Amino acid sequence: MTEIRTIGILGGGQLGRMLSAAASRLGLRCHIFEPGAAPAGDVAWRVTTAPYEDEAALRAFADSVDVITYEFENVPTSALDLLESLRPIRPGRRALAVSQDRLTEKTFLTEIGLTVAPFADVPDRDALDAAIARIGRPSILKTRRMGYDGKGQVRIGDGPADWTGAPSVLEGFVTFTAEISVIIARGTDGQVAAYDPGLNVHEGGILRTTTIPCGQPARVTTDAVLIAARIANALDYVGVMGVELFVTPDGLIVNEIAPRVHNSGHWTQAGCAVDQFEQHIRAVAGLPLGDGKRHADVVMENLIGDDMDRVPALLAQPRTQIHLYGKGEARPGRKMGHANRITG
Repeated sequence: MTEIRTIGILGGGQLGRMLSAAASRLGLRCHIFEPGAAPAGDVAWRVTTAPYEDEAALRAFADSVDVITYEFENVPTSALDLLESLRPIRPGRRALAVSQDRLTEKTFLTEIGLTVAPFADVPDRDALDAAIARIGRPSILKTRRMGYDGKGQVRIGDGPADWTGAPSVLEGFVTFTAEISVIIARGTDGQVAAYDPGLNVHEGGILRTTTIPCGQPARVTTDAVLIAARIANALDYVGVMGVELFVTPDGLIVNEIAPRVHNSGHWTQAGCAVDQFEQHIRAVAGLPLGDGKRHADVVMENLIGDDMDRVPALLAQPRTQIHLYGKGEARPGRKMGHANRITG
């Protein structure tokens, strides 16, 4: 067995909660570092509640763990600089640097030979008109940093172009037939294991469902897995990564990458012997990766806001697995849990 016994997790939301539960099944402990409310604290071994600028708290956190991982990308650089000097961080800093900045991400993907939507750097308002002239309309203006679940995005149509107020990237509109995602894991030894691609449906910029199998031809799903593996290897990645792709008549276009367990991988809890959360724990702890083979067809549905009113009915449904995140108020657009329905 590994010498690693305690895993530090930066972030205490639902992903940290499910990572902590997975670690406990392997006899490992998780210590959460979270500046705010921490649903993960219900199941983790220990929680530190402190800002990422608190150097003393960061040092004490690092002293209590053997390796550090994270459940979201936007950890301040200053905190990572300190923690990296004290403990291994997995996935490594390069994966974070690439995914934290949309311009850096798209440049990286292009440099390793992958296709992305046409894009242009928009550092300020003056650059926006030139970017639109180059990329065209319709297009989407996205902040370079801190955007998720549809936040920090403005659609550029026929009317006047609104400025986001922050350094941004203008992306050309992609005509696609489907959006799929691959959940892939890479171990410390370079071993790679991938899950079957899932079909994603978004509403209001937020993932609503992921369906497995995705209904795409074998050549598409094979190419999707190969693309995800290329990204993981190019980053010398350790852990689980989500890779979102658009299916187009001309081939696959990479939308974005997430250097962590991913919402579209929640279906693995019902469809695989080793789910994405255990797979990530195995990878960062230096354990052998599990088999990602699927044993069931699954539809994962996010429970968002008032969807919590449906929980009693969902609990009564056969072949349905419910995961609630222990959050307080069910606000519009807030992910409160998810349901995995086995369909075959």
